[in-house]
Amino acid sequence: MTAARRSRSELLLGFAAPVAAVLIALVVASIVLMISGSNPLDAWASMWEFGTRLETSVDAINRAVPLYIAGIAVALGFRMNLFNIGVEGQYILAALVATEVGTKIDLPGPLHVAVIVLVAMSVGAAWAAVPAILKVTRGVNEVIATIMLNAIGVSFVAAELLGRWDSAGQDTRTADIGESGHVPGINWLLEIFTRDVGKGRELYGFLFVAIAVGIGYHVLLTRTVFGYDLRASGANPSAAEASGVPSKRMILAAMIGSGAIAGLIGLPDILGELYHYGGDFSQGLGFLGIAVALLGRNHPGGIVAAALIFGYLDASSPILEVEGDAPREIVTIMKGVIIFAAVVAYAVTERSRRRRQVAAAADAVPTTSTEIGANP
Repeated sequence: MTAARRSRSELLLGFAAPVAAVLIALVVASIVLMISGSNPLDAWASMWEFGTRLETSVDAINRAVPLYIAGIAVALGFRMNLFNIGVEGQYILAALVATEVGTKIDLPGPLHVAVIVLVAMSVGAAWAAVPAILKVTRGVNEVIATIMLNAIGVSFVAAELLGRWDSAGQDTRTADIGESGHVPGINWLLEIFTRDVGKGRELYGFLFVAIAVGIGYHVLLTRTVFGYDLRASGANPSAAEASGVPSKRMILAAMIGSGAIAGLIGLPDILGELYHYGGDFSQGLGFLGIAVALLGRNHPGGIVAAALIFGYLDASSPILEVEGDAPREIVTIMKGVIIFAAVVAYAVTERSRRRRQVAAAADAVPTTSTEIGANP
């Protein structure tokens, strides 16, 4: 098999895995719907009709923006074989601190937003640095450390908000960020190609930041020495260290970078819709980011597709209860099945890829003395 054919084959295998995961999720969800007495065709038709409306599409993209950033944050650690399970705590803590800072400063618009973004990234990086330092200095497993730090971070935020409890107004949210700290919506961009967006929907301007994060991630991994060292360390830590790549420094850099990106996850809510931190702030995005990274195979393009799939499911599922076709929890089942099926599908495709590599290597090695003499 030629190198070009092997490359095409691996590309098709990589594409087949997420597609298979989504199809399996549809089949399983359809079976669950039939068992519960619902018609799956009616449910999918309702979701499709509602999900393809312009306003619902805006909701789906808005949901996909923080999911994409979360997926990139997780993927950066994955490429180094590090499991940053602490993305959840990192972004929640970063959002609270950045909001507090944002409410206490008064600067010109772009500078105000820049300060909030830098604070959020700094807090996320600092919180991720704790398990990184524990790992390189004491050998503490990063999964255990980040899970514990999630609990600490979330509990700190809860305690901070409960400390604001006002017995008269029952107000457990921060003050609002001033208008100069708002990121304007970009409905004008959609309306160039479509009708006016109605029902009060506003496409997050933070979409451009998410795009920049994805481009930066791709360039870092594929066009820099650091990215090559990171990928080499993730693929074979012993060989990378033997060739001069400092493993401890790479662990610190990967975890801190992952935490810095994680700090951005909550900012679309804070700067584009809520302008405060409170009980209406979106949580659970860090854990969903793990699923998005897995489904997208840690590739920026794949993570885009995965984030849009999850965003679409979240935005279109409310219609199921409105129409009475099915409970919206069916989407939760679909998400779980997608994650499970993606893990299985990737394991199968990876095993197939390795078999092909072994076969290609075997074909390239001369097997007889005649071949050896003919190929000095």
